[in-house]
Amino acid sequence: MEDSKIIEMYMLRDAEAITESNNKYGDYCFAVAENILKNREDAEECVSDTWLRAWNSIPPKKPEKLQMFFAKITRNLAFTRYREKTAEKRGGGEIHLVLDELSQCIAGNADIESDYMGKELGSCIRDFVRTLPERECNIFLRRYFFTESVAEIAGKYGIRESNVMVILSRTRKKLKAHLIKEGYFDEKY
Repeated sequence: MEDSKIIEMYMLRDAEAITESNNKYGDYCFAVAENILKNREDAEECVSDTWLRAWNSIPPKKPEKLQMFFAKITRNLAFTRYREKTAEKRGGGEIHLVLDELSQCIAGNADIESDYMGKELGSCIRDFVRTLPERECNIFLRRYFFTESVAEIAGKYGIRESNVMVILSRTRKKLKAHLIKEGYFDEKY
């Protein structure tokens, strides 16, 4: 079914929209949640919660790209669940590696705690990502949006893990330079 038809069903409050969403994007959303949580049951719950969030969001929202709308909801739910599960026991895992890698780009004196600054920073990063060449953009998103491991990314692109790490390192440096230029990052850090 076309995305526009699914959105129309949500707008009309037709419960069949949830079934159609799950049929079309359920596996995709599951993969997003499972990459973060590494737990089948938790990932399935996040996908179920995604449909509820979508139902409560549409209307008034009318997403332009339904797949990314669902991915964003699922990702946020999965990160929330991950934080809840690891609040008492901190440890390794892909999430900690991803956050450590990105901390090089977004640390500093900027007050990114406030909602306004957080939204502005998010917009600045989205603008930066849109300027990247396609493969570099996809690798960056796979790592930092979908939290895929370096090994998974290397396998998908048929390159060595060291190549992926170099691409990510160079992209983070570009991001840092972009954030410095836009005033979100102090050069001395």
